[in-house]
Amino acid sequence: MRHRVAGRKLSRHTQHRELMFRNMLVSLIQHERIRTTLAKGKELRILADKIITLAKKNTLHARRLAFARLRNETIVKKLFDEITPKMKGREGGYTRIYKMGWRQGDGAPLSLVELISYSPVEEKKKSTVDKAKEVLGKVTPKKKEKKAEEKGKEKKVKKEEKEKQKEKPSKEKKK
Repeated sequence: MRHRVAGRKLSRHTQHRELMFRNMLVSLIQHERIRTTLAKGKELRILADKIITLAKKNTLHARRLAFARLRNETIVKKLFDEITPKMKGREGGYTRIYKMGWRQGDGAPLSLVELISYSPVEEKKKSTVDKAKEVLGKVTPKKKEKKAEEKGKEKKVKKEEKEKQKEKPSKEKKK
């Protein structure tokens, strides 16, 4: 019987399992969503909820404990500065698990683990004028544009030279 035995061993030694979950936790915080097997995802959810609850304290001690767990300064900074402010009003349940079917090779059940605050970047809808300008920019050859710019610069230089030449004789006549 498994009374009072928490967690899954996942057929790995303790050290391998701890390092694997550390890497997965760092990836989850960095990318805010990862794809993994269902068993690993359910176990990762427990660790992610604990580290986010720790980060909500926002003390120096909590930062040091989070760093001891994650071993990555940039991830700890992102956790405390970006992720936990979004979770301020939540009491728990910071992650969501979606079932994604089965893996092709061995048939393992796959899942998508994501933070609740994750929101995919949505593209702003472009107006028809912007779309037309973009298409025209792609269609017109860039070499011709560069040549036209160079010709425009040459014309400006020639005009400036002519103006300088006109000014010089007029100054000489006055003397």
